[in-house]
Amino acid sequence: MPSHLDAFHYDLPLEYIAQIPADSRDSSRLLVIDDEIKNKKFADICDEIPADSVVVVNDTKVFPARLFAQKNTGGKVEILLLSPSLDSEDNFVWDALVSRSKSLKDGMCLQVCHRGHDAIDDAPMLVIKRSSSEQGITQVRLPMSVEQLCKTWGEVPLPPYIKRNDGATVMDEERYQTVYSSHIGSVAAPTAGIHFTDEIFAKLRARGVQIVSITLHIGAGTFLPVRDNDLDNHKMHQERFCITKDVSEIISSAKHVVATGTTVVRALETAAKNNNQIDYGHGVTDLFIRPGYKFRVVDSLITNFHLPESTLLMLVCAFGGYDRVMSAYRYAVAQRYRFYSYGDAMFLSKNNEVVS
Repeated sequence: MPSHLDAFHYDLPLEYIAQIPADSRDSSRLLVIDDEIKNKKFADICDEIPADSVVVVNDTKVFPARLFAQKNTGGKVEILLLSPSLDSEDNFVWDALVSRSKSLKDGMCLQVCHRGHDAIDDAPMLVIKRSSSEQGITQVRLPMSVEQLCKTWGEVPLPPYIKRNDGATVMDEERYQTVYSSHIGSVAAPTAGIHFTDEIFAKLRARGVQIVSITLHIGAGTFLPVRDNDLDNHKMHQERFCITKDVSEIISSAKHVVATGTTVVRALETAAKNNNQIDYGHGVTDLFIRPGYKFRVVDSLITNFHLPESTLLMLVCAFGGYDRVMSAYRYAVAQRYRFYSYGDAMFLSKNNEVVS
């Protein structure tokens, strides 16, 4: 099994990285990987999902977690709020990724401003509680609740590979969410679900497919690269999830489970008990899924195309088989598929040869 980072590299021309969403959610392309490779539209996903399936989606909602601030010297700082700090009982202390973090000192005050503008006198102040750690995380203390602060001053946190001069727009406020998003808490969208529409769900239900939701809030690990070429040394980030009792019972009794996105896979595989039944309640996952992992719950996966050398690509390779997935990625590049968050999708079944 590949155990080094460079085994998960592939070459991707920059122009294939989608900068804006498709004209409509279900008009994205769909690469189907089964006994053969098929090129379809996402609107055709209903033809691929078995009628006795349970489709599991992640109903987390992205909040406007990107802030801009100004130092007393006039220097500008970009801040991405991640989650409340686990080592603080103060609900106003948050972990964040901060640009120019090396120039920040504990206790420093930053005045919030809007992108491209100077701070105004009555703008709220942030305080650096603890400057950047080895993992690149900075603790900041907010002047008010995160809901109040981000509603007025926040911006949709588009991924760093979306490089548009205007930053996030009104379009992103709608399209960088799934149609079923409901529980606020993520700094990145579960992008495999972005392609679904209410019409597709109606067609699936008419065929007898059940649609159920879990919640996993996507955090810092989405933005942090794997730094060690030896994957045995990599420690996964933690993400919080919740599975209700009713949903756990439906999934546990399902004949075929379709996971919408890698976040759903990590939550379900973490919640799986020894008898492959799904536990319910609140949980935390730091599960690192890579080739060699034995899947216990998920049978099929809907996912977007992921960054080279990312843990998300490793998970997909574990699920679909390393050679099969890497070959599919090379094929997708040759066929000019659109990549990453606003890109196209893939549907693949579990490679039983990997897990036998």
